[in-house]
Amino acid sequence: MLHAEVDGRGPRIVLVHGFAQNRNCWGPMAADLATDHEVVRVDAPGHGRSSEYYAGLRTGARLIADQGGAATYIGYSMGARFVLHLALANPELVHGLVTVGGTAGIDDPQERAARKDNDDALADRLERDGLDSILAAWLAQPPFACLSEEMQFRDERRENTIVGLAESLRQAGTGAQDPLWSRLRRLDMPALIVAGGDDAKFRAEAERLVTAIGDNATLAIVPGAGHAAHLERPRALLDALRPWLAEHQL
Repeated sequence: MLHAEVDGRGPRIVLVHGFAQNRNCWGPMAADLATDHEVVRVDAPGHGRSSEYYAGLRTGARLIADQGGAATYIGYSMGARFVLHLALANPELVHGLVTVGGTAGIDDPQERAARKDNDDALADRLERDGLDSILAAWLAQPPFACLSEEMQFRDERRENTIVGLAESLRQAGTGAQDPLWSRLRRLDMPALIVAGGDDAKFRAEAERLVTAIGDNATLAIVPGAGHAAHLERPRALLDALRPWLAEHQL
């Protein structure tokens, strides 16, 4: 079973982190939610203390469900893609669905194949150059440029392993994902779709997700935040998340 750590009491929330993070990379958000919820912080396949689990998105979603059970699921970036798969495969377990900086995949086959090539090349670089080199390059990318030193979680990320992250890229990278857009109308649980106001690419993806899911989906744009809205402006994200949780009694 995937590794997870649990804090707090109350309705259950399962947190699924992004690529090259782990259960300890949620910043103030996890502690705030644990004041009145049971918060399950999962190490996704290939990450943290789940580094020995190698899985694609469908299998990984099942592993996350086995650990999380019935809950509200919150996923960031890679974690958002995992929880979308989980919600489609096991909707009875997902009382509420929250994505932060998420996508339902790349439609165009050529673009998807190019992304797969990029993901595989990054996995090869990781195996050649080592973890610290790749983490430095990853965090230097524009989507993460606004993260403070504290919110980069460099020490926490070093718990990850080279082989675990490489297999995550190969098996669960965006290029390996079949697009889910045509299936999203099946989701009938409350959904909160979050993006940073300064993250043009994923703001557009969020708008498309809301349209694809339907009336049970709510769009929340976090002003002044980029891709990692929960780390750049955690209070603003919580100000959107908490009323939504209360409205749906989650």
